Amino acid sequence: MSDHGAGPRSIANPEIDITDVFAFPSPERPGNLVLAMCNFPFKEIEATRLFFSDALDYRLRVRPVRVSTTGPNAAFAVGEQECFFSFTFDVPKMEGDRMVQTGVCRGPMGDLTLRVGDEAGAKGNGVRAFAGCRLDPFFVDQLFSGGMRMTRKIPPVTGINSVEGQNVLSIVVEVEHAKLFGPEAGPMVAVVAETATNGSFRARLDRVGRPEIKNFIMMDKAADSVNRDLDIRDLYSEEDGFKLRPDYIGAYRARLNGSMAVYDSLDDKVDWPLDEKGTHPLTEMLLADFLVVDMSKPFNEDGYLEIELALLDGSVPKTCGGRWVNHDIVDSLFTILINKRNGPRISDGVDGTAVPGSKTFPYISRPNPMPPKLAALVGIPT
Repeated sequence: MSDHGAGPRSIANPEIDITDVFAFPSPERPGNLVLAMCNFPFKEIEATRLFFSDALDYRLRVRPVRVSTTGPNAAFAVGEQECFFSFTFDVPKMEGDRMVQTGVCRGPMGDLTLRVGDEAGAKGNGVRAFAGCRLDPFFVDQLFSGGMRMTRKIPPVTGINSVEGQNVLSIVVEVEHAKLFGPEAGPMVAVVAETATNGSFRARLDRVGRPEIKNFIMMDKAADSVNRDLDIRDLYSEEDGFKLRPDYIGAYRARLNGSMAVYDSLDDKVDWPLDEKGTHPLTEMLLADFLVVDMSKPFNEDGYLEIELALLDGSVPKTCGGRWVNHDIVDSLFTILINKRNGPRISDGVDGTAVPGSKTFPYISRPNPMPPKLAALVGIPT
């Protein structure tokens, strides 16, 4: 799944688990950048799962980025300047007959206080923020994706959304792009999301840029020529998404090179030939693991990886890139990995959720219905 349970630590501690990250130009307010992260997936309906942890810092980080090279060695140059939106939350408490949680969004334009679950969110100084329970926007048939890794074949399609009806805790920020870095920084930004300890001792617990790097690509140990007995996803999650440490970079490269070569072989032809060192053409680009959004271009529903692939081809990107909440990244990624989009679209048969996200704030759909008494307790409309 996108980044659900992407490593032993997130599986054991689902409250730290970032399941998805999205970044796109606002479809209703041109010039605004939308950032969103989803956390803590659950189907069990209980009050304790409807609130954010008071022990965590939920952070969306943004840096200016430029294209440094194009062609086979295409790469981005990430700026050192950074803006971040840090969300921390109080312990939930009873107010009358309702359980309430408040939080603070700290960012470059000042602080915003918000109430968890408030549909309107909080607004001030060119920023709008929301935090609350929503319907999980991700969709995938795990029998298809898992079967592909297990059998080394493209499996039959059943078309069952494995996360149908699941909820997540979501954070959404909308900000005027011009207020982040100024016009001299250019129109492109890079985005990552993190959960970290909240206190004097800071430790990064989970980190996500592009979807399915850890679960579709890094989970596969068998194709790794270096570390076939190591789940490297927890190590990868501890990394700074804008600057990987040199300590484990060889392990990450080996995992991506081996796993992506397997995907490329599934249609019995090679669309991504490895170089003389055994490096896959996508490896270095994907290890720069952040979403890239071009704010000079309008909102586009299907921009995911379009900028990156255009640069590798030496062509000019046509879309804003980033990632929209309803985009079918499972089909897109499998098609890219298996046939480089030189053949039929590879589909798992699941094309969306039961309730797609909307083009109005906070964009991610309301949560799956829950028992009326519980909904009333936490203030969720039924």
